[in-house]
Amino acid sequence: MQAAQTQRKFRGKNKAPKWKKPDDGQVSVMVLPLAVTDPAELARVEKLFGAMWSVKRAVQRDARAKVDGYWAAKQERDEHGAKVVRQRLGLSREALERCAYKHLEASGHLKHHASKALAMHIADEVWNGVQRHLFPDATGKRHGRPKTGRRHDFTRIPGRARSHTTERKWETFRLVGTLHGHTMAYTDGGQHSLQQPLRMPVPAAPSGTVPTGKATTSGKPGRRKATWWDHTGPLAVMFAGGPESGRGDLVLPVRIPQQPGQWARVEHCLANPGRWHKVDLVRRRKASAPGGWVYEAHLMTLGPGYTAPAVRQMREQAAALDRIGGVDGNVSNVSIVSLPSSLDPSEGAPASTEITLSPEERALLEREAKRRRDRARALERSRRATNTGQYGLSKKQAKRAERRAAKGLGCKAVTVPGGARVARVDGVPKQAFRRDRLSTGYRDLRARQAEHAASMAEHRRHRARQVAREIIAAHGAVLVVEDCDIRTWYRLWGKRLSQTTPGLLIAALARECQASGGRLVRASTWSTALSQHCLCGERVNKSLREREHKCIACGLAGKRDLVSAALAAFVRFADADDPKTAYLDTTASRHAQIVYAEGLEEVLRESTTPSQNTACGAGRVAVPRQRRVTSAPRTAGRRSRATPDETRPKRDHAGKPGHRPGCNPQLTLW
Repeated sequence: MQAAQTQRKFRGKNKAPKWKKPDDGQVSVMVLPLAVTDPAELARVEKLFGAMWSVKRAVQRDARAKVDGYWAAKQERDEHGAKVVRQRLGLSREALERCAYKHLEASGHLKHHASKALAMHIADEVWNGVQRHLFPDATGKRHGRPKTGRRHDFTRIPGRARSHTTERKWETFRLVGTLHGHTMAYTDGGQHSLQQPLRMPVPAAPSGTVPTGKATTSGKPGRRKATWWDHTGPLAVMFAGGPESGRGDLVLPVRIPQQPGQWARVEHCLANPGRWHKVDLVRRRKASAPGGWVYEAHLMTLGPGYTAPAVRQMREQAAALDRIGGVDGNVSNVSIVSLPSSLDPSEGAPASTEITLSPEERALLEREAKRRRDRARALERSRRATNTGQYGLSKKQAKRAERRAAKGLGCKAVTVPGGARVARVDGVPKQAFRRDRLSTGYRDLRARQAEHAASMAEHRRHRARQVAREIIAAHGAVLVVEDCDIRTWYRLWGKRLSQTTPGLLIAALARECQASGGRLVRASTWSTALSQHCLCGERVNKSLREREHKCIACGLAGKRDLVSAALAAFVRFADADDPKTAYLDTTASRHAQIVYAEGLEEVLRESTTPSQNTACGAGRVAVPRQRRVTSAPRTAGRRSRATPDETRPKRDHAGKPGHRPGCNPQLTLW
C-alpha cells in the first residue's frame, strides 16, 4: 500500500497591515549624476542597457502579436466575453512577466548582465502601454496599438522599490553610503569646501566583520562579515549583476550637486536614508561624453520635494490673498486680471499683468532658430554625401553635366547631389531612410542637436515656473481660464507657439495654484464666449484680427485680452469639475465696472504690475494668413464649427452646452 502523499501547503494571507506611502503617497525625484569613467565599468553599463533593451523588445513584440489576436477574435469576444479572450492570449501583467522570464532564460547570454527583477519591471512597463490601448480612460479615449520602439530611445531601466517592512531588502539598484560619509571623503575630513574630482574613485567594498547585536550560544557577542549594507562612506549606486555574472558587483560613484543654493535640497533628499524608496538607472545623450552617453540615477524619495523658503513664503502670501482672477491665454501673450473677491475698493484695487517675450528673448530665439536651421542643413548635406546613390542631381548640376558632355569633357563626380530622393512612381523612396549609411560626424552633430534641444526645453520649463510664481504672488491662487485646445492653435500658428509656449505657462500656473492651496478652474468657451462680451453684459462681436475692445453700449475701451481675462474672473460654475457648466455672471461684472469705474478702465488698457517679460507692443497677436477665396463674410447660421477664437468641440474637451444658467440683462446706455 502506497503512503499517502502529503498535501502541499501554501502561504496564507498576510495578517500584517499593508504598508502605505506616507504623506498621502507623495514622492519626489532627485537626479544624481554618476561618474562612470572606468572603461571596463562603462562597457558593463552599456551592455546592461543593451540586454534590457533586448528583453523589452522581445516582450513588446509578443504583446503586439497578442493584441492583434485579441482584436481579431471578435466572435469569441462576443460569445464568451473579452476577459476570457485576454486570459487565453495572456494579456495580463503576470502573463507578460512570465514572458519576460522566458526570454531571459532562453537567451543564455542575457543572464550575465540582467536579473529577473529587472525583467519583471520591464514587462510591467510594457503592460502599462498595452493597458492604455485595451481599456479606455474616463473620456473614452484609447491609446494607439503598442509598437516596438528604437534602441536609441531606450534610456531608462526601472529599478525595484525597497521593502519598508523587511530590513535590507532592495533587489535591484540601491543607493549605498551616507551623505555625511560623502562630504567627509571629499572635504578632507571637513577641512575645506566640497571638491568632487572629475574622475571619482569607486568606493571600496567594506571588509572585516561587524557586530550583529545578538549573542551566540556561548554568550559571546555575535559578529558577521561586512557587506555593502554596512558601507558608510561616499555615496554610490550598487547593482549585484545578473545571476550568471562572474564580474562581481557593479558600483557606480555618485556626484551630488554642488552648485550655489543646492545644498539645502541635497540634505532634504539624502540626509535621511529611511526616505529612499527607489532608484532608476537613466542614460542621457551627450556627444562629448565617452560613448556618447552620460548616466544618472533617479532617486525617488518618500514625501514632498524640497521647496525653497522664499517659494514657501510666496505661496503662503498668495493663499492669503482674497482675490478673484481670470487668465486669457493667447498665441503671443498671457493676460491676467484680478480683483478683490468682495468687490470693495477699500480692500484693494484691480491689477493686470501681460506676459510676453522681451526683446532680449526674441533676439535669443532668432539666433537659436538660425543655429537650428544651420544644423539641419549640415545634417542633410552629410546624409547626401554619404548616400550619393539615393539622390539625383539638381537642375544646376544637371545643366553643368550637359555642358561638359557637349564639350566632350568627362563626367565630374558630384560629392553632394542636390536633387530629389530616388523614389518609385508613387513617390515612396526606394530605400528607407533608416537604411542609409550615417557618418560619425552626422551622428555627433545629431547628438549635439538633441542635447541642445533638451537644454532649451528645460529653459522653457524653468521660465514657465518663474512666470507662474510671479502671477500667483500678484493675483492670488484662485484663477479661471478658458478651456482651450492648444492643438487647434498649433494647426493655425504652428511653431510660433513654441516661442511663447502658452500651454506650458498655463500648465505651470495650474500646478502653482494647487501648491498654494488654490485652483485653476477651466471654463468652456461655448457657454462663456469671453472674447465676444463686455463687462456691461452686451455682446461685442470681434474678429480674430481685432485686438482692441470697444463697446458702444457702455463706452468701455481696452485691450481685448485684458477684457477677456477680467470677464473670466466673473465666471461661475454649477460644477467646478465640469467646464460645460460655466456661465458668465454679468450682474457681478457690471457691478465691478460701476464700483471701480476709471480704475478698472486703466487696468484694461495697460498692465499695472511690473514684469520682466512685458515689452512694448504687448497685445499683438499673429493672425494666420487668410486665402483670398475665403474673404467672404461669414454668417452664424451657415457656419457650424467654432471660429479660431474658440475651441472646436472634441470628445475629451468642453463642447457646446445645452442650457445656459446665466443670461445677459437688458442694459441701457449709462
